[in-house]
Amino acid sequence: MNRRGLILSVLAVGAAGFGGAAWYATRPQPMAEAVPVAPEVNDVLIRPYSPILGPETAPVTIVEFFDPACEACRAFYPVVKEIMAEHGDAVRVVIRYTAFHGDASVEAIRVLEAARMQDVFEPVLEAVLREQPRWASHGTPAPGLILEIAASGGLDVEAARTQMLSPGVVAVLNQDRADVEAVGVRQTPTFFVNSKPLDPFGEAELRRLVAAEVAASQS
Repeated sequence: MNRRGLILSVLAVGAAGFGGAAWYATRPQPMAEAVPVAPEVNDVLIRPYSPILGPETAPVTIVEFFDPACEACRAFYPVVKEIMAEHGDAVRVVIRYTAFHGDASVEAIRVLEAARMQDVFEPVLEAVLREQPRWASHGTPAPGLILEIAASGGLDVEAARTQMLSPGVVAVLNQDRADVEAVGVRQTPTFFVNSKPLDPFGEAELRRLVAAEVAASQS
């Protein structure tokens, strides 16, 4: 499910090929202090296999429940990259898969897992998001189109055809599906920063919460 109602402006496509995004909201009072989730929820926010962007030892962890077919996830990607660049080695992002768009999402997740096995996860992720309007249409995209797109990011397509169907990928899909239910995720993207849910949702709120956690980690 997309947060179209919360996205009020998508900026022009940048040099990296992604649209920057800005979300504006008027809040009559300061954002309330975020509170960590319950221990039983925290235990399933991250799995050992979850893809990580940024330094593994970063003191601040953004967990993003992410659907590669989600338009809002695509719009937020450059925002997340900017936040990582702003804070350097202090921030990492952990990706959790959320297949809310049916077969298109599942196929894309399988492709991303094959890319992770081949150590080309990030360039393939960027290629898949850049071309999302082509392969994630709610009509009937051409068979194999997403593999063709992923190949432009460095994916070995022939190896990927086998890797995508491996028991390990099936296990990842099943576990992430169970964790989405356990955490209660209903929309994508959904963010947690050091186990604290982003609420209210928005670009400015995400930037503030991450900055506060970075500052706390350095005090």
